[in-house]
Amino acid sequence: MPASESRAEDLAARLSALGLPTRVEPHTKYTSIEAEVPEALPAESWREVLEVVAEADRFGLLASSLTGRTLWAAVNKAVPATGDVRGPGRQR
Repeated sequence: MPASESRAEDLAARLSALGLPTRVEPHTKYTSIEAEVPEALPAESWREVLEVVAEADRFGLLASSLTGRTLWAAVNKAVPATGDVRGPGRQR
């Protein structure tokens, strides 16, 4: 499992341990983690949740009166190294 997927799975497991149901979805350039946030989440739990998502490359909160609150985080996938790092025409 690539390191980025492992990081995403770790973040999701830690959010789940805090009582937030999570979803992990791979994309082309990143892996996303989404968690439904209950209305009655205590302030201490918010601090713990923020400590977890702060380890992601990006995170945010979507809030709507229709859909509730969804916390999201994204972990970038590593760009694979290529053999041609000097550019075209610069190979020895």
